[in-house]
Amino acid sequence: MTTTPPPPPDAEAVIDLAFAPLHKRAFGTAVGSAGAVLVFAVTAVDVLVKPEPGLNLPLLAEYFYGYSVTWSGAVVGALWGGFVGFVAGWFVAFARNLALAVTALWIRSKSELSATRDFLDHI
Repeated sequence: MTTTPPPPPDAEAVIDLAFAPLHKRAFGTAVGSAGAVLVFAVTAVDVLVKPEPGLNLPLLAEYFYGYSVTWSGAVVGALWGGFVGFVAGWFVAFARNLALAVTALWIRSKSELSATRDFLDHI
């Protein structure tokens, strides 16, 4: 008994799946969570270990209002890191989706134009 192979997938469906847009909120949440954990962890390590050459973490107070190299500052830094990470992740997903959409439109338009270029020759 032989089985027939499945039909080949539609090329457009495969391309749409390969270049599917990123979900902006989900990507922003993922990057924001990673940013929050990173800022909290780096601050906690600095508070616990107090490395001799030291990290230049007080500089984060210039960017994150209320941040300091303390436990409460770690929480404030985590909130700021989450917010900044969310905004950055959302924007990266938006820019990627926009770039892919414009590129796909350009390629599709170019392909359709080349397919109909000799239309008048057949009349």
